[in-house]
Amino acid sequence: MKAKLTLGMLAIGAAFPLMAQSNVQLYGIVDAAIRHTTNEGPAGNKGSSQTKMIPGGMSQSRLGINVSEDLGNGLSALANFEQRILTTDGSVVGNNFQHAWVGLRSKQWGQLIMGRHWNVMFDLYTSTYASYPYSPYMEAFKPEVGMSMGARSNELIKYIGQLGNFRFAVQTTLKGEGATTVNGATYSSGGKSTGGYLRWADGGWAVGAGYLQRKFGSADKKLESYAIGGSYRTGPWYFNTAYGENKHNLDGQANCGANIQCNVDYSVLSSLWSGTSNGGFSGAAFTAANKRKMATVGFGYQVTPQLNWGVHYWYAKQSGRTAMADGKAHFASTVLDYAFSKRTDAYFSVDYTKLSGEHVSLTDTSGAANGAKNRTGVTIGIRHRF
Repeated sequence: MKAKLTLGMLAIGAAFPLMAQSNVQLYGIVDAAIRHTTNEGPAGNKGSSQTKMIPGGMSQSRLGINVSEDLGNGLSALANFEQRILTTDGSVVGNNFQHAWVGLRSKQWGQLIMGRHWNVMFDLYTSTYASYPYSPYMEAFKPEVGMSMGARSNELIKYIGQLGNFRFAVQTTLKGEGATTVNGATYSSGGKSTGGYLRWADGGWAVGAGYLQRKFGSADKKLESYAIGGSYRTGPWYFNTAYGENKHNLDGQANCGANIQCNVDYSVLSSLWSGTSNGGFSGAAFTAANKRKMATVGFGYQVTPQLNWGVHYWYAKQSGRTAMADGKAHFASTVLDYAFSKRTDAYFSVDYTKLSGEHVSLTDTSGAANGAKNRTGVTIGIRHRF
């Protein structure tokens, strides 16, 4: 339950009488877990296991503020600030807020958002075919999120509308993600994007498809994302399936040479495909690929009002101009989630990754390729939402 603090707008001088009130909601998630993984040692000792506390097994911990104001005639003003927090040491994620936006919502005409917010591909995924809808994905093991092109967009203008059972959204960004400095010179990080999705829902069914294009700093170079999928709920059961594809037209990092902008473009690509969300592809094949495909299927079952069980499987494949880029991956996870209340739950999960391909590899704790081709993870944690 979100804590609600109602703040009256202060009158500024006698010429400005007290007007409508703003509703301010403080909310957050605190999540901490213990995770054990195999084959996460450095190259030369890749078979060693790791056991550590992680700052969120099911969710990233966060603290945020929602603001709404009723403007009358079905129109509301909205605003949000949200920051992610690492429960392992209390530090914040990054130097900036993860969300910062303002908008208007009309009961008749839909919603307009401006600022930093989820992109349309992430919206489509979480609203239509989430892997674990109560989460909506597992933070410690999320290969599917690597297909959503960073999940958030800066300088975003997004419109969301509803026509009967259909929901649609379109987005664009202006200058994009900004610039980066290399040896004292400034180079574009690209980031200007356009896209949208269409979603239909009725009863227990939900089906949707989306597209998002994100430009690199080099002229005419771009990353494109496509996705289609759906879900079905009936009684205690939940089923979902989806297909996604990322592809770009960069010329290959081996061909960048002394072209710094080209190398900056690949650094941006690496950031979008990196970490636990990169589908497990690392090593020499990591950015050699021009295309990644992923298909997913899963189900959930509400065993009791408190206990939820889910199983999910992902198949991924990447390819490029040369055989070095080729690789395949199989991912699977199962999660038991027990709700002590509406706000507090505990979870236990097991996940497995298997890669195939000469030049693909998993990574060690530092993020460097270690040559491992498979990994098992076990996570147990507690989460509280307020």
